[in-house]
Amino acid sequence: MEKSRAAALEYEVKSSGEKEEKVILDKKIVSEDFLFGLKSSLFRIPLKVVSPSEISLKCLETIPEESAKYYKIIPLKKEGNKLEIGMVYPEDLKAREAIEFLARRDKFTYKIFLLTLSNFEELLKRYRSLKREVSRALEELNTEMKADKAKVKAEEIERMAEQAPISKVVAVILRHAVDGNASDIHIEPTKSNEPDKKSLLRVRFRLDGILHSSIFLPMRIAPAVIARIKILSNLKIDETRIPQDGRFSVTMDKRNIDFRVSTFPTILGEKAVLRILDPSQRKISFKDLGITGRNLKAIERGLKKSYGMILSTGPTGSGKTTTLYSILALYNKEEVNVMTLEDPVEYLIEGVNQSQIRPEIGYTFASGLRSLLRQDPDVLMVGEIRDEETASLAIHATLTGHTVLSTLHTTNTLGVIPRLIDMGIQPFLLPPTLSIMIAQRLVRKLCPYCKKKVKADKTAREIIMKEIKELPPAVRKELEVPGSPYIYEPVGCKRCNNTGYSGRIGVFEILEMTPSLGRLILTKPSEEDIKKEARKQGMITMKQDGILKVLKGITSLEEVIRVAQGK
Repeated sequence: MEKSRAAALEYEVKSSGEKEEKVILDKKIVSEDFLFGLKSSLFRIPLKVVSPSEISLKCLETIPEESAKYYKIIPLKKEGNKLEIGMVYPEDLKAREAIEFLARRDKFTYKIFLLTLSNFEELLKRYRSLKREVSRALEELNTEMKADKAKVKAEEIERMAEQAPISKVVAVILRHAVDGNASDIHIEPTKSNEPDKKSLLRVRFRLDGILHSSIFLPMRIAPAVIARIKILSNLKIDETRIPQDGRFSVTMDKRNIDFRVSTFPTILGEKAVLRILDPSQRKISFKDLGITGRNLKAIERGLKKSYGMILSTGPTGSGKTTTLYSILALYNKEEVNVMTLEDPVEYLIEGVNQSQIRPEIGYTFASGLRSLLRQDPDVLMVGEIRDEETASLAIHATLTGHTVLSTLHTTNTLGVIPRLIDMGIQPFLLPPTLSIMIAQRLVRKLCPYCKKKVKADKTAREIIMKEIKELPPAVRKELEVPGSPYIYEPVGCKRCNNTGYSGRIGVFEILEMTPSLGRLILTKPSEEDIKKEARKQGMITMKQDGILKVLKGITSLEEVIRVAQGK
């Protein structure tokens, strides 16, 4: 039996043209760590795990990128004329000969280390440094333009935007943003406060909710860069006086990535913001969103109802749409007609009829909702309830047996009911239609590789114990928190770019419609009245949910205070 399996593996290796290790890993016969651990013992070469940030750009110049790709070798560290080289296949004689040739030519000595295939692929991206690649593209551009040319004539902008160097600059920015898991790209003209410095085009990436400057480009190419983005998005190149919106898609590493584009005129020139939408990341479970425990049970109860309105509330960028998409995915079945009205459509979801509103031609949420109800829907998602007309139509859609998902702008769940009443909705219509009200914020998750467990100091302990004391009895009963609780703090390492954080997760509060809350609504209650009722039904506030995540080591106390203080 083992001989036949070995023969089959040997045949597959020969027929595929791939290395034996890759075939073994693709078929998941053994783990990568186990396989390369065996290779390390067999060849007596130390196995090394290297972070991309450990390799300097100067060191990379020792071995050309083409050779590194072909032979699966990469320089790791250089001190004087001594070079450390990582290899995936140390048994490859041609790779060894290539290293010997480079060593003789450039007069250096070397030491070989074994790298796993995945580690090598990660390190190979280091050749694609943002500054390095952009600099090369700008050098190409400089050969086509006079170095002292301060401004670009209007008629030349489109020509420059189509040139290879500008296309490369934009492509490199997009790829590095995607590789770095950025959610947004900001390309904006800036003016230095220092008199001797010129205006520059600043590129910033938003990582885990925080903007970071990535590179500065010469201001003279700003019109061409913005024009290139407009060309990709099918926007008007010559219109620079008003904002424009568009979108485009590109394929990166066999993934189709969508970019939502918004241009905006500023006093220094046009600014462009690109939202990165990775369709592979749109299917997020409730657990990954951060919905657990009492909150998860509340949502599950609401989803069992045959009709009702589910409202998600919070500021822009708090993850409301992502939460609604996750709920929408549960309804997305062949026997269910799911339809949406969005502004804009974030992700294209197979099996869902999605429509983009166009206020400039009179196609608004209200007018679209009227048409939507004539399409025999079972589940509707309305991007946002902004006015009385849309709110009234959504309420009546629910009364006729539909499930309606939407968003509302309030600071917490307690403000949902007063907000709808302020919009002109009659209080008696809310108890039979409202099902679940969700409020949320996003907090950064602690890096799992470097977070540090510490005993909470006096201030932290007081904050934590105060929130625990106010938790619903059922939740508090399940907690085992000592008088001096332990929490985790960010440290920073190479895996998280020394930020101490990696990724984001939601903190939630979920208010359910109950008979007692329904009776209260008829009295036109204040937020304080609703707060008392929410406590009776055992609602956990966003801050309390954040504290629970702090105690589990998911996020830091500072993050929870930053986004949920007073909520």
